[in-house]
Amino acid sequence: MNGGGSSCVNLDLAEKVLAWSSVMSGDHKDCFGILDRVFPPGEGGLREVPSLCRVCPDKKECLQEALATREGLELRRQVLDRAAPRGLIGWLRRWSERKELSRRIKKMESGKR
Repeated sequence: MNGGGSSCVNLDLAEKVLAWSSVMSGDHKDCFGILDRVFPPGEGGLREVPSLCRVCPDKKECLQEALATREGLELRRQVLDRAAPRGLIGWLRRWSERKELSRRIKKMESGKR
């Protein structure tokens, strides 16, 4: 392996950082915490983090913020709905988590009014 491969990777990373810094507004990027931009559905319907977000220094906080939105809570509920419960304990755990998500969604909705 020669050194040329690593310079291509570094150039690619530099281009991503440049693109990242060019869309900053205030403390965060315009896409900060927007679920469909920072964790969009990819091929086959599976969600994935875009390559530009992988180099963002705020990626963890951004994804946490996106999952705390109403859309993020709905996504978590969909994941729970797809998961098959394993026995009575699994069913109870899933029921409890769904109940908590529903409460959080209702609380968000009542706070907006």
